[in-house]
Amino acid sequence: MLPNFNYDKSLIDDFEKQLLLGAGLLFGAFKHLNEEDKRQLTIELISNEALKTSEIEGEYLDRDSLQSSIRRQFGLIADNRKISPAEQGIAEMMVNVYRSFEVPLSHAMLLEWHKMLTNGRRDLNDIGRYRTHSEPMQIVSGAIYAPKVHFEAPPSSQMMAEMQRFIDWFNASASNGTTPLSALLRAAIAHLYFVSIHPFEDGNGRIGRAIAEKALAQCLGQPTLIAIAYTIERDKKAYYSALEQANKQTEITAWLLYFADMVINAQSYTATWIDFLINKAKLYDRLRGQINPRQEKVLTGMFREGPDGFTGGLNAEKYIGITGAPRATVTRDLQDLVSKGALLRRGERKHTRYFLNLEFV
Repeated sequence: MLPNFNYDKSLIDDFEKQLLLGAGLLFGAFKHLNEEDKRQLTIELISNEALKTSEIEGEYLDRDSLQSSIRRQFGLIADNRKISPAEQGIAEMMVNVYRSFEVPLSHAMLLEWHKMLTNGRRDLNDIGRYRTHSEPMQIVSGAIYAPKVHFEAPPSSQMMAEMQRFIDWFNASASNGTTPLSALLRAAIAHLYFVSIHPFEDGNGRIGRAIAEKALAQCLGQPTLIAIAYTIERDKKAYYSALEQANKQTEITAWLLYFADMVINAQSYTATWIDFLINKAKLYDRLRGQINPRQEKVLTGMFREGPDGFTGGLNAEKYIGITGAPRATVTRDLQDLVSKGALLRRGERKHTRYFLNLEFV
């Protein structure tokens, strides 16, 4: 059932051990959260992944709209903000991946994901079905008169047979399947195998990354919330280069090593996010009733940027831009936030920058 991939599995055994150890630590951190904090963490992490998996494909969405849509998917009270079809669709798909991780993969599931992902699109012939066009499915670059073909997928006429083969392999390689594979090995092969078939007219990368997440979650026994898309987006060039090289040959050890290292980094970043969001909740609890609306707006903006924060830190000009307050007021607000332990001040005069003080919480 599996294409004739060749690889040296022993080279990723240490990565597999790191994954299991890291998963235990993440699950342990989740256990110590109350239900409201768990929900908020889940929403933050899913929305971040939805944002980044779209950015990998050059589509830039609104974080607030994504979070609002995800909250609705979980049946939580949300605002009345207008949400674009693209934001609603990716949010719906990501929540479905999270909720249905245990369910075996099927044609119906994949086609439903594609419908969600292409919500509102009018430029595609095949929505919610495998591609049917007669032209070759190629990944190309360069000038029109001299295109460079990086990859050509199987013809559309073979899609149903190819996808049946893929689905059979994916379900058989699950932990409870007939030919189980370890977590990283299965997820890496599943992603490469799926995007090599390229069954949809558009959306293959996003669905392929969702399949990798599903593979990891099934092997680990619960949703991982690993920041795969975030990590890939930080170095898209390396991701596409690794895929291109793997598509040129059946020896895929280099792809496995790239993927395994990427997932371990993603898992580490997820741990950073969890610590960050826990500290965010603690900081807000400590400051409740002690800060004015301007200060709260600025802190919200800083937290929105995630663990990496504002590039170069917060300065008075950024504070003015966010709040519209006069400079004297900004100076008082910033001094007050430093005195309350919410911000750390670094530098002097025009070089003064402020950073979230998460160690104080």
